[in-house]
Amino acid sequence: MTAHTSLPRRAAAELIGTAGLLVVVIGSGIQAAELTPDTGVALIANSLASAIGLGLIITLFGPLSGAHLNPVVTLTAWWSRRTGGDGLGGREALVYTAAQTAGAIGGAVLAEAMFGRAPGTFATQVRDGGHLLIGEVVATAGLVLVIQGLDRIGRPRLIPAAVAAYIAAAIWFTSSGSFANPAGTIGRSFSDSFTGIAPESLPGFVAAQLIGGILGLVLAGVLYGTARSSKAVPADVLPTALPESSSEALAGPDKEAYETIG
Repeated sequence: MTAHTSLPRRAAAELIGTAGLLVVVIGSGIQAAELTPDTGVALIANSLASAIGLGLIITLFGPLSGAHLNPVVTLTAWWSRRTGGDGLGGREALVYTAAQTAGAIGGAVLAEAMFGRAPGTFATQVRDGGHLLIGEVVATAGLVLVIQGLDRIGRPRLIPAAVAAYIAAAIWFTSSGSFANPAGTIGRSFSDSFTGIAPESLPGFVAAQLIGGILGLVLAGVLYGTARSSKAVPADVLPTALPESSSEALAGPDKEAYETIG
């Protein structure tokens, strides 16, 4: 988030960014499933396209809204502000979440239409079982830990690449396939495709993601302490690899640009 961008413009960035993310995730899944009957090959293609697309979207929209693209990331930003760090107010968090959810649904419908499929068809792929919910807790907790950890050690510029890399890995190492995003999960219920999820599976997945978000915040607090404000970055946490190493350089829009997500 940047202090110089109006809330309507930030909301538009969240809506368009989340829609773009769903187009990438669902579209690459449809394309992969059509090109190969091998599920493993299809998953490789889908995970790579999703990670690359996510990294690009975060880089593009980060300076406008922070490129959260994910209600869990937005809620952690809201909590960070409540505990003295940078983040969002309650009204901003609600607007972000609504924009992300609308964007996710719109992106899913667009992806379906782009491949000549009937838009708005609900997914039939049921994803249930406790092991999948554990996978979603782990996936979301790890995502929040990556974002919060890099932000709290003063390296937010690494977040786009780190989040993209984490999601690419988590798609493979979690049992659930790492949805890790309530808005994205809702959007994917509107696509009966390789990456879809049946509506009846939504409550369990969303609940697991919220639990994972809380767990990620707790882990970040244990490992890195409380969230810091960009207005007072201690010298001992300034990155040494960046060309600008002054606290003034890190206190500008780039510091807050990547309070992102998956």
